[in-house]
Amino acid sequence: MTTACGVSESDDGAMLKNRFIQFAIIVMAVCTLVDCGGGGSSSVTTGGRGPAGSGNQGGEGSGAGWVKDVFQPASNFRAMCESPRMGNFPDVQGTVTDENNWLRSISNDLYLWYSEIVDVDPGTIDDALEYFDLMRTFELTPSGNSKDRFHFTIDTEEWEQLSQSGVAVGYGVTFVLIRRTPPREVLVAYTEPDSPATSLTANLVRGEEILEIDGVDVENSSDVDTLNLGLFPSTSGERHTFVIRNPDSEETRTVTLVSQEVRSTPVQNIGAIDTASGKVGYILFNDHIATAERQLIDAVNFLKEEGISDLVLDIRYNGGGFLDIANELAYMIAGHTAEGQVFDELQFNDKHAIFNPVTGAALSPTLFHTTAQGFSVDESTPLPVLNLPRVYVLTGGGTCSASEAIMNGLAGIGVDVIQIGANTCGKPYGFYPLDNCGTTYFTVQFRSINAGGFGDYSDGFSPTSDTDAVAGALLEGCSVEDDFTRPLGDTTEARLSNALYYREHDSCRESMPETSLNNMNQIKGKVVKPVWLNNMMASP
Repeated sequence: MTTACGVSESDDGAMLKNRFIQFAIIVMAVCTLVDCGGGGSSSVTTGGRGPAGSGNQGGEGSGAGWVKDVFQPASNFRAMCESPRMGNFPDVQGTVTDENNWLRSISNDLYLWYSEIVDVDPGTIDDALEYFDLMRTFELTPSGNSKDRFHFTIDTEEWEQLSQSGVAVGYGVTFVLIRRTPPREVLVAYTEPDSPATSLTANLVRGEEILEIDGVDVENSSDVDTLNLGLFPSTSGERHTFVIRNPDSEETRTVTLVSQEVRSTPVQNIGAIDTASGKVGYILFNDHIATAERQLIDAVNFLKEEGISDLVLDIRYNGGGFLDIANELAYMIAGHTAEGQVFDELQFNDKHAIFNPVTGAALSPTLFHTTAQGFSVDESTPLPVLNLPRVYVLTGGGTCSASEAIMNGLAGIGVDVIQIGANTCGKPYGFYPLDNCGTTYFTVQFRSINAGGFGDYSDGFSPTSDTDAVAGALLEGCSVEDDFTRPLGDTTEARLSNALYYREHDSCRESMPETSLNNMNQIKGKVVKPVWLNNMMASP
């Protein structure tokens, strides 16, 4: 199976969200505190697997009826399972080879870069997840990144729970790894309300440093197993003890966290900031999951009533999710300007130039949604609008996929997108989840472009003041490091403060105020969330 370890040896830090999915609990956790192979998708300490290969391709295979580069319809193998599920499922008794054949055929049909897959005999691999890992390209982008960093799987039952309700086992805290190898540094980035992390006994706050986990020193210990088990519990009821240092002092405290099913709150810290030139809205938006639809509508209604004249959208930790929710939010920001305009257009591989291969619908550009799509609000409910000609977007390495689609979609219709923060992750690609035999597979199926035909941001978006960003697509704005000395939404926090400054002066601040520089931890780290939250998902 593949995981997105997120950080290479040259990175300064990484963020890991404690909302793990089954396939990633062990592998991703280990990747965070020991050396991962480079390139985004890799194994753990032994390095990433090379291209599908040696010994498994060409010639006469052991899979019954396998002929290299000859493919049967995927429907011939669908729901033929090595271990059929009991209950109301279509599963029938099959073999691993049947499951591999389904993956082989579906990948050849739907994968965006299908011609770059090396055909592997499905009878030579005895694990469907391992076989799926080979059904992708191993080519590199011009900048040297892996062309496909987004290939992954999730247990279907867990996927349905996570994507629809945002419920997963954990403490309700997102940790930042400033350094994942000794001397390590682990900080709290943000927490979920009404979770173990925000209980009266724990009360974790942004910027606190984790010094010990279950008696093991975080900074220098070689016992990464204990550290990972504590940071990323896999079952409810686990108890782990943390020694924590407050960001404003050298005082330490000890807290015990007990894991439980935590429901995330993807939209937080909504506020209207008074300035001399009018009110400025602020929204912290962390995940494009189903529950975000209602929360975003509520947030926009509140800001509309407050009479804001500008908006700061904080998506620095938002790795993506449902593309339709990105579309809805972009419309609520732009309002009347977006009505009847194209938000994006999906482009599939050359086998599917006329019809969407998943839905069967004729391919045509997707307009901005003016009504809810039925994720958590009744379908066809009119969306409120702010009618803003510009938006200030706070970004980081974890701003990915559907979040980037907001930026690209708005820029495509002439809305000014002003980027404050760091280079985004670079993912103009997406997929429809594919279920088979209890596993949900995610393989890149389409590329998204905006109304102007632009979608070439595979190396991310970069603010124009970032002179180090030679690969990213440039947007007006300022390069600003993350600031863990202030709460998110605090007007003195570095990125929000710079957005407000840019709004007043139409330029980047030359230096930060002294009060914000004191003891500031600054990183250009990537956000490593459950992989499905770092992607662009289309709705069937």
